[in-house]
Amino acid sequence: MRMMADEFGVNRETIRQILVEDLGKRKIASRFVPHSFDDQRHEHVQYAKDIIKTARRNKNFLNSIVAEDETWCFRYDPTTKRQSAEWKSPASPKGKKVRLQKSKVKTMLVCFYDSKGIIHHEFVPEGQTVTGSFYLSVLEHLWKRIRRVQPEYSAPGSWFLLHDNAPVQWAVAVHEFLARKQVCVLNHPPYSPDLCPCDYFLFPKLKLPLKGRLFEDVQDIQGAVTSSLRAKPQEDVQRSFQSLLDHATRCIDAEGMYFE
Repeated sequence: MRMMADEFGVNRETIRQILVEDLGKRKIASRFVPHSFDDQRHEHVQYAKDIIKTARRNKNFLNSIVAEDETWCFRYDPTTKRQSAEWKSPASPKGKKVRLQKSKVKTMLVCFYDSKGIIHHEFVPEGQTVTGSFYLSVLEHLWKRIRRVQPEYSAPGSWFLLHDNAPVQWAVAVHEFLARKQVCVLNHPPYSPDLCPCDYFLFPKLKLPLKGRLFEDVQDIQGAVTSSLRAKPQEDVQRSFQSLLDHATRCIDAEGMYFE
């Protein structure tokens, strides 16, 4: 605005009124995205189209998806700007907040859930690297859990596994296990959190009540995370899978790019 005021020989307030009131402009910060891509846009669009087509052909498709992902949970995770907001009168002094960073003490959660709720979750042991063999052991735990709590998934081809394209998911032993159990795996494109219920629903909702809390140790973090997982309302969980169709449509409209 200062540059335009100097260029046109008018004051900044006049420039502001033209931009904001006449032209309806507003200043918007850039959004951080996981990856910058151009050559993968077609892959994202094709995946979104496949999701929509399969859902139209199979009315139970969205209710048969088991989404999986991993996320770090911290001993201390700062509150968001919105969480820190307070109601104040015009005369009240502006609040101050010390800028704090995420704690280095953390634990990794591996979680599987579907439209009915959390099926299985576990935490990666401290010092354990997530390898193909470790992920295979997690899938074996998942399979045992499914046989106990959701026996309808025991039939071949009765559910769809939605996990990302991390190298551990492409391990030969993992593929052999899933083929042996006749599990249908959705070909999820890389760098696409907009198309994964864990990323656009479960993990943000899970971590929101944990922000701003200081936990004693890893066990305390894991207990709070488990409680937060169990507190998710059933209708919200089911809606997160139904909204996958909306996300797929928006992906197509955005021509495969990230969308708001």
